[in-house]
Amino acid sequence: MAAGGGTKAILAALGANLSIAVAKFVAWAFSGSSSMLAEAVHSLADSGNQALLLLGGKRAKRAATKEHPFGYGRERYVYAFLVSIVLFTVGGLFAIYEGYHKIEDPHEIDHWYWPVGVLVFAIIAETISFRTAIKESNEIRGSQGWWQFIRRAKAPELPVVLLEDLGALVGLILALLGVGVALATGDGVWDGIGTVSIGVLLLIIAVILAVETKSLLLGEGASEADVEAISTALVDGDAVTQVIHLKTLYLGPDELLVAAKIAVQHDDTAGEVARAIDAAESRVREAVPVARMIYLEPDIARAQADT
Repeated sequence: MAAGGGTKAILAALGANLSIAVAKFVAWAFSGSSSMLAEAVHSLADSGNQALLLLGGKRAKRAATKEHPFGYGRERYVYAFLVSIVLFTVGGLFAIYEGYHKIEDPHEIDHWYWPVGVLVFAIIAETISFRTAIKESNEIRGSQGWWQFIRRAKAPELPVVLLEDLGALVGLILALLGVGVALATGDGVWDGIGTVSIGVLLLIIAVILAVETKSLLLGEGASEADVEAISTALVDGDAVTQVIHLKTLYLGPDELLVAAKIAVQHDDTAGEVARAIDAAESRVREAVPVARMIYLEPDIARAQADT
């Protein structure tokens, strides 16, 4: 699966969240709804998250240095992990804290049309952003299911935006329910319950993001399909007879490191071995284009050595 940066989806989400955050803060100021305040902070945090993803994508493009000879591609994973922390603390914990205080000290919602109007507007804007993320994801996820795509994607931006947008939509619905029930019953406790529900939702999404980006930070290898394609490409049945062992590692979403020990003919000259390695590298890059760095060690297979 190709690694996509999802820049269009990030920009769409950033624009939506900034406009929604302003509208929510205005609605909170007029209504005093804790759900609106939690949602406003949530949208503000999401805007910062998208800015972090854009910054990570830009910094990851820096050229390799002596200190970082394999480049900075994995910096995208660092910023995606920071996003999960921001979502957990600023989004989830703040919402739970605000909701708890609203439950402890409830009060009626003033000017109900502000929060309701803003929530409807926010749902429309988030839906547009979510559709953009889905459209970009469909271009690269292939036949994978959505959960598989989130779990296996090597580019972290699209899974992050997808989960953020999904969380935002569900959170908006919870906020609307909380405000609606509070208005219908005259009991502000329901507004606080809606706020706590939003916080719990954000914590769950943040944990999922943290687990997945942690795995990428630690270093993931190629998928089983790509490993099989690489192994097949390495062997030509003539100069390279088999793969003795093979290891892969993603240096970044768009750059795969391949290290392998390959068996060559025991009577080949150094020049023939060198040409066989060059040809094998070309076949691997054609089969798996993200395989940018390839290190092959020639050896003689035990069966050959014993003959």
